[in-house]
Amino acid sequence: MLNIGVINQGIVIDHIQAGGAMKIYHYLDLENKDVSVAIIKNAKSNKMGKKDIIKIEATLEDLDLDILGALDHKLTINIIENGVIIEKRNPKLPEIVNNVLKCKNPRCITSVEQGLPHSFKLTDRVNGVYRCVYCEQSFDRR
Repeated sequence: MLNIGVINQGIVIDHIQAGGAMKIYHYLDLENKDVSVAIIKNAKSNKMGKKDIIKIEATLEDLDLDILGALDHKLTINIIENGVIIEKRNPKLPEIVNNVLKCKNPRCITSVEQGLPHSFKLTDRVNGVYRCVYCEQSFDRR
């Protein structure tokens, strides 16, 4: 069994849909931050079957976690201090998301107009569905 050590100060993003950790890693721009990161892919999960986990040794001020609700609304954010979980958060679904999600519709105006912001609106809160404000294409999390 794989054993990844505990972190003393930081954030653990848990219950990420299997295969989704690298997208979150890139969206949080972790490759350009001076923080230690452990990514666990395809970990066994009783609830999900398989899941991904990201452990980050960083303070909350270093990261914009608000966007995580749009990327994966079922994940859990654990805040760690002195090696102990002091807070668990479930991300909220923002109503509007700009320049984080990208429209995949090749006929969308965002594919033609380079300077146009990629803007998505929450259209189904229960299922976490976002649609492009220009062409109504839904965002595919896969």
